[in-house]
Amino acid sequence: MMTNLNRRTLLTSAAGLAGIGLLSACVSNSPGTGGEKGESGPNSVLKVGASPVPHAEILQFVKDELAKDAGLDIEIVEYTDYILPNKDLEAGDTDANFYQTPNFLKNEIEENGYKFTAGKGVHIEPLGLYSEKAKSVEEIAEGGEIALNSDPANTARGLRLLESAGLISLGDAPEDALVKPEDVKENPKNLKFTELEGGQIPRSLGDFAAAVINGNFALEAGLKPNKDSLFLEPGEDSPYANLLVWRSEDDGNEHLKKLEELLHSAEVKAFIEKTYTDGSVIPAF
Repeated sequence: MMTNLNRRTLLTSAAGLAGIGLLSACVSNSPGTGGEKGESGPNSVLKVGASPVPHAEILQFVKDELAKDAGLDIEIVEYTDYILPNKDLEAGDTDANFYQTPNFLKNEIEENGYKFTAGKGVHIEPLGLYSEKAKSVEEIAEGGEIALNSDPANTARGLRLLESAGLISLGDAPEDALVKPEDVKENPKNLKFTELEGGQIPRSLGDFAAAVINGNFALEAGLKPNKDSLFLEPGEDSPYANLLVWRSEDDGNEHLKKLEELLHSAEVKAFIEKTYTDGSVIPAF
């Protein structure tokens, strides 16, 4: 794991997540740019929240190789869940975050009223179907239990993956609909579905017939998507590119504009292609 990455201590709540996990780390209590939301200055430090892999690794490359020449100072704050980063961004504890996809962000905004702006897609982490009990999709047992990520956007994305793999049908549900297990129209294997916090799924893989795992969590668990998955989400024309997100009141912040530019540079594209050779992370630009 890259060094110089701050971690955030949190306890995921049972009310918001299906699993409870104690996630240890530490971070300064001081807010981001200039100390208050919306304030910035020439010597501001951009505090950017990110999932450890690959988001924080990509940001670390930008920090080490590109930021200084661009006049940026970046502090990376690692998170190991999908809920707290947006809460901290709204509170002004960070200046931006880099971990989420458009559908996830849309759902977060609708549920919480966040006033956020998103940049363009940086990379794609293909969702994968994994199993310790089956060696192919066809071998998944009749009546088997499938683990899905518990947040609504990723639950829907996981069900779409199962549909693409030929395990279920969602009927004529619109592509952007946040479908749920109860929306499954055809289920030939009579599969059961259990929703867990995303980071918990790899640790519980052996408890299920199969599990849908987000690319970043698969990487953290040492899984190689191209090699270990039974079925992998296509990367072409994917609507699931990961984005840099910031508060809309900071749309004019030149430091954020510069970071967005660097994340779409030729250097970052080359870094992604050379670092994640197993296809687990694909440039989206």
